Amino acid sequence: MKIFLLVAFILSALEIGVFIWIGGWIGPWWVVGFVLLTGAVGFYLAKQQGIETWNRAQLSMQHGEAPTGYIIDGICILIGAVLLVTPGFISDIVGFLLVIPTTRKLFNQRIEKFLKYLINKRTIIYRRW
Repeated sequence: MKIFLLVAFILSALEIGVFIWIGGWIGPWWVVGFVLLTGAVGFYLAKQQGIETWNRAQLSMQHGEAPTGYIIDGICILIGAVLLVTPGFISDIVGFLLVIPTTRKLFNQRIEKFLKYLINKRTIIYRRW
């Protein structure tokens, strides 16, 4: 939890610095416009990708397959959507990387390894029925 708070504090400070830097470069109203635009576009894209991933997961379950890849895609989309709705340019860049399908693949393996690590460490407990 301490690491999470430290990362959140550092990320917030960086976001404020980027706001000030870009605001001095293009003007504060353009910054507000870009924040609103990226939030709206990101929300639309996350919703569209989330629905598409949900439909593909349901289709794979109807064929008797486990939707593990789609679950990890859904986690990426959820995290990306939260970052896109959060005001900030750094969070928007990471959010778009997590929501766009081609760049989301870069994160899938890392998230899967991290989840396996948490399961092996017994931080996440699951049961097979």
